[in-house]
Amino acid sequence: MVAPKENTQQLRYDGRVVVVTGAGAGLGREYALLFGSRGAKVVVNDLGGNFHGQGKSNAADKVVEEIRAAGGVAVPDYNSVVEGDKIIQTALENFGRVDILVNNAGILRDRSLARISDEDWNLIHDVHLKGSFLTTRAAWPVMKKQNYGRIIMTSSNSGVYGNFGQANYSAAKLGLVGLANTVAIEGAKNNIHCNVIVPTAASRMTEGILPEILFNELKPKLIAPVVAYLCHETCDDTGAIIESAAGWATKVHFVRGRGCVLRTAIDEDVSPEYVQQVWNRVTDMSEATHLNAIGEASLSLVGVLEKLRDGKNNENSVTETFRYGFKDAILYALGVGASVIDPTDLKFLYENNPEFAVLPTFFILPGLLSVMGSSLTASAIKHTTFDLTNILHGEQYIELFEAPSTEGVLTTTSTVLDVVDKKSGALVITQSDSYDEQGTLIARNQSSTFVVGAGNFNGKTKAGPEVKPLVPNPKRSPDASVEVPTHKNQAAVYRLSGDLNPMHIDPSFSAIAGYKVPILHGLCTMGVSVKAVLKQFGGDDPSLFRAAKVRFSKPVLPGQTLRVDMWKESNNRVCFRTVVVDTNTEVLSGAYVDFKQIVVIKPNMTAAVDLQSDAVFAGIKDRVAENEAKAKAINAVFLYKITSGGKVAKEWVLDLKNAKVYEGPVQGGGKADTTMTIADGDMIELALGKLQPQTAFMKGKLKITGNIMLAQKLAPLLKTEAKL
Repeated sequence: MVAPKENTQQLRYDGRVVVVTGAGAGLGREYALLFGSRGAKVVVNDLGGNFHGQGKSNAADKVVEEIRAAGGVAVPDYNSVVEGDKIIQTALENFGRVDILVNNAGILRDRSLARISDEDWNLIHDVHLKGSFLTTRAAWPVMKKQNYGRIIMTSSNSGVYGNFGQANYSAAKLGLVGLANTVAIEGAKNNIHCNVIVPTAASRMTEGILPEILFNELKPKLIAPVVAYLCHETCDDTGAIIESAAGWATKVHFVRGRGCVLRTAIDEDVSPEYVQQVWNRVTDMSEATHLNAIGEASLSLVGVLEKLRDGKNNENSVTETFRYGFKDAILYALGVGASVIDPTDLKFLYENNPEFAVLPTFFILPGLLSVMGSSLTASAIKHTTFDLTNILHGEQYIELFEAPSTEGVLTTTSTVLDVVDKKSGALVITQSDSYDEQGTLIARNQSSTFVVGAGNFNGKTKAGPEVKPLVPNPKRSPDASVEVPTHKNQAAVYRLSGDLNPMHIDPSFSAIAGYKVPILHGLCTMGVSVKAVLKQFGGDDPSLFRAAKVRFSKPVLPGQTLRVDMWKESNNRVCFRTVVVDTNTEVLSGAYVDFKQIVVIKPNMTAAVDLQSDAVFAGIKDRVAENEAKAKAINAVFLYKITSGGKVAKEWVLDLKNAKVYEGPVQGGGKADTTMTIADGDMIELALGKLQPQTAFMKGKLKITGNIMLAQKLAPLLKTEAKL
């Protein structure tokens, strides 16, 4: 590894006053010497006792002499930290202020738990915890008045992890972490930072305890620069725990797991037996997260209670977190056949493409993985047992309520919606609702799982009205048909998006299920088909997608060619079926895609000339004509690029310098002050107030170049009452 270059500008502390407690030797001495060499005026505090807190010496004087000999400024202080106000008074009497306080003083009284005396316990807490508190409290009003302060608390690995024979010491050291957290919170408004150092250094306290080879490398001077930086005015950290030793440092923080609800309703009690049953989920740290404030912990608990009150936490419900980024979206697109051979697919395959987007069916994954990773299906069928070879995916529905971002975190709650007795098997319908980090419902999925051989349990024979029905194809010739080849490796690629059922990769496993070779995932076939419909009738624009439903009739073998037959209906719905060309077998039935708007792309042509957003600009044109003076006051030229199918379909210019609104590029050879790119459908949502400009910008729906601030002046012109 190449070492980083030294910063050419030296960090200085000129004009700063630093108080270091326990600075007569070891770490404290190194802190004092370093601060003194960098221009600080240093108060070297040391009572002068040994590491048991006994006796006195002139240790502070020696360090002061070292600092002065090197050209620095320092004074000694011989007070105990339990008289912290006297230490701070020394700084004020000599230098008139206190900018930095390093609480470093410490002693040891190691005893096993049973042998710790009251004196051993109290003395350790007095020096470490109480002493740090008293000295900090004394410096606090001075720092508040200055509106500046940097405070260091010194903890220990014994406090973080515990250590045999140090119950008194470890308790005090972890107590300092809690003290520092609160000091950081209360000091924030006055520019007072407080951080914790967890050092491991060779000193009088650790000699004879640490192995010799380790003791010789744990030089205190290697830790001093870390503390010095934490105390510099350029360091923004506060409330941090930094561990450092031997020329190495890292941040330490506490995390907690996702946890498990221990009751199924707000009015139920918790039983020890149920705690035992779910203990592995209680202690599961695979999804551990760090909380930055106590308020976050309280907020998450409120969420748990709200779900209990709504009756959402029961054996037929599970909540999971789904994190995704551009790599996940691109891998999924490759899995459903997106290719660089088709230039219109590049926006699904390249994260830096200006129109980078996620295919709508990608958002089946949060619900799918939530259900697959749980016991929901098993909990719904209690009269028999089954395994993966008995499970078939029957139907799938997906609906998008908001245009999802290209990366983010979704929280998905999945429930058993219905169980139907199909005699030859049981049909378990689950519903999965996925919410973003703001609590907005993004996607809803309904999955119908057919469990072969689990029927005849005297259950209901038809699904309830809440289950989205299939739609039969119109009895006429398709309005469009598209052939899409699959490739031999398609199942191997698609499974990497999360559906790891061995039936799609392991020949021996698929043979047990009755297939000669591993079959393609039904959801892969759905993704391929919906992508084809989106290209044909949705302008290849994912933002126009609303919902889709399919029934998986027959399996597809990787390498077969699919034909997607489509029927355009009058209600922005496209019905479709998918057929394997090689065998003329229908594999997706009763299927449809619902669009917010249907845009037909003809061969070798861009989107239709007439766009819905034309009405918005007509309205803007009228308002500009009625209020020329107000429009000219904005004094800027705006260019709107309206996209459809991922391509710019039309341009509109708002020349508010001359109170003109017209279609086409900027006239007269001029340039726009601000250029905005937005999809036709999103422009409608923006004009109707259903989509806020800030939200559109943050989610990547509205792209702005040029003078971004000018765009804020357009809000009154964009609002419309027109019946679009």
